[in-house]
Amino acid sequence: MTTELYWLILSILLTAVLWMPYIINRLLEQGIFAGFWDPDGETATKVGWAQRLMNAHVNAVENLVVFAPLVIITHILEMNTELTATATLLYFFSRLAHAILFTLRVPVLRIVAFLGGFTAQMMLVFNLLA
Repeated sequence: MTTELYWLILSILLTAVLWMPYIINRLLEQGIFAGFWDPDGETATKVGWAQRLMNAHVNAVENLVVFAPLVIITHILEMNTELTATATLLYFFSRLAHAILFTLRVPVLRIVAFLGGFTAQMMLVFNLLA
């Protein structure tokens, strides 16, 4: 397995589990029945951190849609380099930092972390177009 695919898998795993604390919090706040019985999807949590983490999850999904194809195309075309390996590592840790900083309400550093993920995506794009 290439380094790029390894970090892609970890990025997918991170994105896949970011919603879990939100749901656990809802179940603790509202109880199991009320927590799961939300036919319109309108039940909100009472604490800001849980909603911010859910927003970070949505943002992670939106960015994974861009990141994953870039990594897969890089792999298929066998255009893996040290730069692409570094980009995928940067993406993972930027997204992890973004989720934590978003949840903890750290505005400026959150944007820096977001831009780290965007930079990683652009590193992959420029490698493919070179």
